[in-house]
Amino acid sequence: MAELVPLPLDLLGKRALLEYEREGKIFDLPKAKFFRGDPALDTSVRFHGRRAATPVGPAAGPHDQLAQNIVLSWLAGARIIELKTVQVLDELKVPRPCIDATNVCYNVEWSQELKLEASLREYVGAAMLIEILKAAGIPGEGMPADKLETLFDMSVGYGLEGIRSERVTGWISSMKDATRVVNELRARLTGPLARYRDLPFPTRISDAITLSTFHGCPAGEIEAIATYLLTELEVDVCIKLNPTLLGKPEVDHLLHDVMGYHDIQTSHDAFDKDLQLADALATIPRLQGVARSRGRQLAVKCSNTLVVQNHRTFFTDEVMYLSGPPLHVITMNLVRKLREALGASIPISFSAGLDAHNVANAVAMNLVPTTTCTDLLRPGGYSRLSRYMANVEATMRELGVPRIPGLIVRYCGQGGAAARAVAEALEGATRAASGEQDSAALERVHRWARERLEPALAAWAAAPTGRLNDLCAGLAEGFERDSAPTLPAAVTAGVRSHLASLEQRMVNAAGLLNTPVIVEQTTADPRYRWAKNKGVPRKIGFKLWLYDCVNCDKCVPVCPNDANFVFEGPPLNVAYQNVEIDARGHWRPVPGDVFRIAEQHQLANYADGCNDCGNCDVFCPEEGGPYVEKPRFFGSLATYQKYAGRNGFFMVSEGARRTIHGMIAGHAYRLDFDYGAGRANFDDGVAVAEIALETNAVLDCRLKPGAGSWPHRVELPAYLTLRHLAEAVSDPKRVHFVNIAGL
Repeated sequence: MAELVPLPLDLLGKRALLEYEREGKIFDLPKAKFFRGDPALDTSVRFHGRRAATPVGPAAGPHDQLAQNIVLSWLAGARIIELKTVQVLDELKVPRPCIDATNVCYNVEWSQELKLEASLREYVGAAMLIEILKAAGIPGEGMPADKLETLFDMSVGYGLEGIRSERVTGWISSMKDATRVVNELRARLTGPLARYRDLPFPTRISDAITLSTFHGCPAGEIEAIATYLLTELEVDVCIKLNPTLLGKPEVDHLLHDVMGYHDIQTSHDAFDKDLQLADALATIPRLQGVARSRGRQLAVKCSNTLVVQNHRTFFTDEVMYLSGPPLHVITMNLVRKLREALGASIPISFSAGLDAHNVANAVAMNLVPTTTCTDLLRPGGYSRLSRYMANVEATMRELGVPRIPGLIVRYCGQGGAAARAVAEALEGATRAASGEQDSAALERVHRWARERLEPALAAWAAAPTGRLNDLCAGLAEGFERDSAPTLPAAVTAGVRSHLASLEQRMVNAAGLLNTPVIVEQTTADPRYRWAKNKGVPRKIGFKLWLYDCVNCDKCVPVCPNDANFVFEGPPLNVAYQNVEIDARGHWRPVPGDVFRIAEQHQLANYADGCNDCGNCDVFCPEEGGPYVEKPRFFGSLATYQKYAGRNGFFMVSEGARRTIHGMIAGHAYRLDFDYGAGRANFDDGVAVAEIALETNAVLDCRLKPGAGSWPHRVELPAYLTLRHLAEAVSDPKRVHFVNIAGL
């Protein structure tokens, strides 16, 4: 397998801008799928107190490891980007393939495949490339700045010792202040990118961490890690929880009895060793107190993947990690259980089987952010993400609300109950603030809450006019004008404190009330059951070859790294003769055949951006896997020589000369073009043939020194393959990772 080799920022920027100009795409995502948003709607949310233009983004995983992945997510509407988890052990050997998204989704991967230093450069480079695209008017000319506000969320694992190590703490510090890396990458912005060199690139890439811990990590260690992050590293923290918190009986009931996934067997070991619910309910409030004492924010995330027994042949490990539709139902039920115990006191982030059809449910439950992974592995890839916000905006228009808080309040018809809960909370807060020393004053506040506050909020929830925050501001002003002058200072202070966050209190109450309603609907929904998810992508019984296939192009968008790409060249139907050369060096033509390429439209793979995850093979109608059978181009001679295997290519151009190295069916070839002379030298490792480019006729052929004393046949199909690849992939009409350096 090849290893990921990130592209330099200047080549990524060059490709993004040139591809957009020539093809109306960026990293193969059409501009029609870019998120621009309805200017009449405010889809922003706050995460750890910071504003993001949308609540959606990729979960830590295959869609946010490389800079191009992050930019693709951002173009499609992600505004809270949970970066792939980093850890001190950054030279892992992950089994390949590692993703099986045949129907429900399983994986065996877990953290970054790059060295920590490389991950830092990718994340900083992605933030810079986003700023370059903004400056270039992408994703849309005149798009308001508030539609572009984006947060990066670090994801760090897995144990206290590793997180406290010098390398990981240094990495986190560099994400909090990336000035050195920004300046280093800024210097690479030359040529057409020089105009962007002096942009005010952000140097504080992130100061928030979603903590991912090992399955089986003890409660005490989770608390120690979160405390260390909050107090020593001074970052906001979101603790990723495991679905095992529901308990094995409930998880198995949902999987088997409710949804019908009888083939999925959970792991006793995981439930026994993972964090227990009682421990979580005790730990979370303590950590919230630590966060508040340090002026930081604490949240939890529901949920991690679910450990299950491996009952398939795709992986060789004994266990694998479940995500997708069944995990959505399980995790929704976990959210309900946590809220039954903790109320709305702890913010919850969500990731489990999220898609365009259920994202509005998650938003209406006041889950921030709502992150996705499995859905983006399916045909359409990142373009599927653009439908998330389109559906959220459609829901907002249907409900008659211009902002996300209004969606949450109105979505399930719980607005009246939320208004009642807010009024009761105001009464309780006022009583606590005054110490119940002035019953007459308290009665006036209670009457105001019942007669003014609750009816106004309930009326807005039933038939909104204007913005909820404007109504809340007006209520606060009315209290100051009409009631505050007649109340004791302590009572007034209690009411003011409550009214200062009135809209958020209304949102929290509505989200809490919406939760059981939506969870019940979700649990009963047939779309999450085995009968709806048992199908597999259709295979047509043909095997992939180097050239020609059904050209469905599914392999391009399903690759998280944009490693598969389209190139075009003329169909060929060329009669050729092979050459035989004897031990004395005499050569003669011998009968050949006809070399055929039927299609103009072809597919290839950029190996340096491919980690052999196998996802393109899952959805390809033919057998063999595009990342295996299609031409695999490497970004350097070194990676080609190391990883070419049975099918790999590397090409370099310099003026009128071009060289392509090729490994075809395990045999190495080299073709050197001299377009000025109209000739090429074809080296098959034993002999070198000089060939006229105009006619493909062999002009001369000679054995290489030390080639042996036997007759040798030079096979011209390998030459024709290399020539067609070199010329077609170099065509500037299509922009991709292989040809961008020379464009």
